[in-house]
Order: sequence, then C-alpha cells, then structure tokens
Amino acid sequence: MLAPQQNPVGWFELYVQDMARARAFYEGTLQVTLTPLESPGITMLAFPMNFGLPGATGALVHAPGVPSGGSTMVYFSCVDCAEEAARAAQHGGKIFKPKFSIGQYGFISLVHDTEGNLIGLHSTQ
Repeated sequence: MLAPQQNPVGWFELYVQDMARARAFYEGTLQVTLTPLESPGITMLAFPMNFGLPGATGALVHAPGVPSGGSTMVYFSCVDCAEEAARAAQHGGKIFKPKFSIGQYGFISLVHDTEGNLIGLHSTQ
C-alpha cells in the first residue's frame, strides 16, 4: 500500500559503470550538483532534494557487479525539456526522441545517458 498523501516514487537509483563520466553528464545536463552519500561497499552521488517540495530524489550508484543500462525509466522535471535534451547531447548522451507533446500533460524528451540508461525529461511547456 502506498503511503497516504504521498507520490508513489520516494527514491530512485541509476546504476552506473563510470561514476565520473555519469556525474559530469547529469551535472552538465540538469545543471545541478550531486553530493556524496555514505554507503558501505558502494559509491553514491545524490541528486539535490528540497524536503518542502513535492517529488522524489535519488542517486547515481556504482556497485561492483551491478550492470548499468537497466530498464527503469526516470523522468526529470524541467522548465523546457528540449534544453536539457540538447545539454544531454553536449555532455556525451544521445537524444533518443526529441521533445514531443504528451497532450494535456506537457512534453517529454527521451535521452540515453553516458551509461546506457534511457531517461525522460518532462516539462509543461
């Protein structure tokens, strides 16, 4: 059962093989600063979180033996997803599907990060 008054996603993890490359991709694409999280045996870099705002945060994770490029789709909220998609390409990613309408719900762009993960970029304009 989901927690009442809460969105279903509470945390996400994107598994990566090359943490430095993945960090450069996400910090450059989303224009954020990732911060280290203490965790035994694995390396984690957390996305920013403002606990007073809705939505979820998560981390890039490098864990020996865990492959990247999985099938989990994470959508990042953006002002204009076309801008983040362009920055993704500038930071070593690949645009899978440029900005397109999803009707009343806004727009999305789909991009591959440097680790083979397919991620979504969502905006209302």
